[in-house]
Amino acid sequence: MRRSGGLRIFLTIGLISEIFQTALSAQLSTKNKGNCSYAVTVETTCTRGAETSNHVSLRFGDAKSNDILVHHLNSKHLRRLDPLQPQVLDDIPRKPFQACMVDQFQVTGPCVESMICYLYLKLNGNDDWRPGFVQVKVFEGSHFSSDYFYVRRYLPRHVWHGSDMCETEVTPFGVKYKRKVLGKKHA
Repeated sequence: MRRSGGLRIFLTIGLISEIFQTALSAQLSTKNKGNCSYAVTVETTCTRGAETSNHVSLRFGDAKSNDILVHHLNSKHLRRLDPLQPQVLDDIPRKPFQACMVDQFQVTGPCVESMICYLYLKLNGNDDWRPGFVQVKVFEGSHFSSDYFYVRRYLPRHVWHGSDMCETEVTPFGVKYKRKVLGKKHA
């Protein structure tokens, strides 16, 4: 009788220890998910009237439904770059999204687990805006950084516009996209 009681207590302690370790590792992985930094580079074209002073929102992520949402990208402005050379023109925050300029923004949010393969922009306001390209670099894993997302057209207002290059399959009926579940994770 004592042996089975002792064995039961030993198994119970082992089970509690295992549950605690699982919870601790889940908590650590959740902390690690929220600690990634991204450099978002946005070019505004040189077309007349291409600049905007409106709020721009950004949504990007990977094929594993890790979705990063930035409501006001304007407030994350870091610096302006020379469009012809990778040289910083200033380190003083200035108004982003001016014609013929390349701006860089710093965003912090949940970590992606694979290469960034979709990106959407949303323009809120009355101005027009014509971005040229957007690229997202992941500081914690450069192999997860995105390719260039080319826009090169005026964005429609108040709707998400962009491209999704995540896992697709070409079928006789057209391109089939894998369904993505987008969460409300803010950066």
